[in-house]
Amino acid sequence: MKKILSIISIITLMAGHTYGQDDSPYKTNAKVDVPIIVAGMGLSYYGLTLMQDKDGLTAEQIARLSKSDVNGFDRFSAGWDSESAKKTSDFPFYGSFALPFVMMLNDNVGSKAGQVFVLYVETMAVTGSLFTMTNGLAPRTRPLIYSPDVEMSEKTRANARNSFYAGHTAAAASASFFAAKVFHDFNPDSGARPYVWAAAAAVPAAVGYMRLRAGKHFLSDNILGYTLGAAAGILVPQLHKKTNNTNFSLMPVAAPDYRGALLTYSF
Repeated sequence: MKKILSIISIITLMAGHTYGQDDSPYKTNAKVDVPIIVAGMGLSYYGLTLMQDKDGLTAEQIARLSKSDVNGFDRFSAGWDSESAKKTSDFPFYGSFALPFVMMLNDNVGSKAGQVFVLYVETMAVTGSLFTMTNGLAPRTRPLIYSPDVEMSEKTRANARNSFYAGHTAAAASASFFAAKVFHDFNPDSGARPYVWAAAAAVPAAVGYMRLRAGKHFLSDNILGYTLGAAAGILVPQLHKKTNNTNFSLMPVAAPDYRGALLTYSF
């Protein structure tokens, strides 16, 4: 608990430093960003408990399952269970988390490393809360549960019902698209921007494909995870831009017993 409080304190200090933001495309505000980060972390933890408290299927329930029960869009992968694909997916998955830090090697981005770190933590907190809450409240059997080669002990685990939606894909997309968005905004004249975006798109796509081959998620799970992760990676920095050309706005909300943030859309 002390470690968590220390991390939050560091983030508060970083977000609260408004000086030195004049030459940054972003503006952070501790009164807005810290509550969002804390709420995201809290919801992520609560969602994780929901995931862990799921009931696994019994052997009798599994015996009654049929691939024909899976919707036509996803049915092709029911029964996939490649262990090698599962292990290989870890390389781009964990590597994606380092991409925002790699971007800090760029002089423009590195000069605002503290601010970028705050935005990165906020992005991952939003992504984590969306994933864990959805997964915890919406159990779906993984494709591997339809494979005759998977041990029954693996099929009856609660984890075998964590297919919806693809958390690995979402997290990789969030981190990689965040890195590309930050590079894009800090380097408006760079010719490398298309290549950075291409790399950002490729990394979570690779993760999603390998998680699909591993029988961890259906195609629809991966598409949703990719979309929501990419959206968080792009929108969190965009909502902090000084010249936000979207119709979205983020503002602090205060009441006698509540402090938080309000996301609005104008039309």
